Amino acid sequence: MSRYLATISLAVLMLLIPACANPGANKEKATVGNATQESSSPRPAEAETLTITPDNSKVEFVAAKVTRSHQGSFKKFSGTIDLVANHLENSRVNMDIDAGSVSTDEPQLTDHLKTPDFFDVAKFPKATFASTKIEAKAGAATHLITGNFELHGIKKSISFPATIQLAADSLTVNAEFSINRKDFGLVYPGKADDLIRDLVVIKLSLKTPRTKR
Repeated sequence: MSRYLATISLAVLMLLIPACANPGANKEKATVGNATQESSSPRPAEAETLTITPDNSKVEFVAAKVTRSHQGSFKKFSGTIDLVANHLENSRVNMDIDAGSVSTDEPQLTDHLKTPDFFDVAKFPKATFASTKIEAKAGAATHLITGNFELHGIKKSISFPATIQLAADSLTVNAEFSINRKDFGLVYPGKADDLIRDLVVIKLSLKTPRTKR
């Protein structure tokens, strides 16, 4: 009986609370599928290796529940771009993200995200991304980046739009898209999961310096 009353109370609460707009609804959703074979070919001889650090880049996200949205980011990450300047499509991107460096606009939420209810950082200390394909595309974004993304111990292939700009002194990559948290097993135990939006907006802003030539 107590569980039944709790479920009824939760349903009533959801009806009474003004709904928060879903930030992921207006963003292009990443295509998610089975992880694919990563390239084992050597780094192209003509490639220039650029370093991704928190000093030149940002990894951010926006998550929401029915009452409000939350801004978040990861403070510790590293990566490289093997840039083939004349053929961006032959370039490669690799990133490691320290899951325990997650930070949000609410300290209690930050601490909760680190627990087994969500990221479980003690068991899964990092997330990784390794590109498998970069394709030129028409539209607002210049390219479609595909790669294996591992989060919360689950590895899947994702494809997302990105705008890549190459300059003499830097390479800039900007991407903003949504993923479904449930694709990576991020499910809060119990009925309260219904209060959390499935779509999470991922925002990547990379500006890696190049060696002046």
